[in-house]
Amino acid sequence: MLKIQNLKRYFGGVKAVDGASFEIKDNTITALIGPNGSGKTTVFNLISGIISEDEGKIIFNELDITHKSIEATSNLGISRLFQQSRLFGNLTVRENLVLALDNEDTKFWKNLFFHKITQEEEEKIKYISELVGITGFMNKSAKDLSFGQKRLAEIARAILKPHKFLMLDEPVAGVTPPLRKDIAELLLKLKSNGETILLIEHDMTFTLGVSDQVVVMDSGKVIAEGTPKEIKTNPKVLEAYLGD
Repeated sequence: MLKIQNLKRYFGGVKAVDGASFEIKDNTITALIGPNGSGKTTVFNLISGIISEDEGKIIFNELDITHKSIEATSNLGISRLFQQSRLFGNLTVRENLVLALDNEDTKFWKNLFFHKITQEEEEKIKYISELVGITGFMNKSAKDLSFGQKRLAEIARAILKPHKFLMLDEPVAGVTPPLRKDIAELLLKLKSNGETILLIEHDMTFTLGVSDQVVVMDSGKVIAEGTPKEIKTNPKVLEAYLGD
């Protein structure tokens, strides 16, 4: 589904991504891990179209999206959960979800006030809210949610947005252990429903528990790829995290 080919992105003299290459297959959960500053978020930003590359290619469903804008990338079917909350605080959770129904969600007022919800869309909102476990606070203003509730609402919005590929940037950062378990079960359920997911997460227990494939970065380079079992004992990975 997604191919990263010799991707490079430099910030002055800093080689944030330095010739990274890896591939993500359909209907899998792939984790992109590595120490702080290894280049993971920069790769996410390159895929999303937030920043442009210095060299290399990003191929999505056989289409070169290397130079696509954020909007064009989104419209092609890439949905992303960010590290920081991007909910509209003065809107209810339900209203935030309504904004995700159309890929052109940058047209804020059009989607919120003039988008007529079809029966199919209503059922989709209901299904996703039940799947993610947010039905109890759908009519609550986003600004009044707890951190964990905001995270769930963000995940629901990312899932609800029309997409073929789901990118999750630290989905369980800062949430309670019971909620981490719920999110792990949710991701596995999404995969069983045919989703393809790429995630960044520092919680290795969570990450290795849900992933089919793990890509490890260090200093902008991919230093290892494999199953969770293989990554756990890979000498290069252990050195990157623990030092020699």
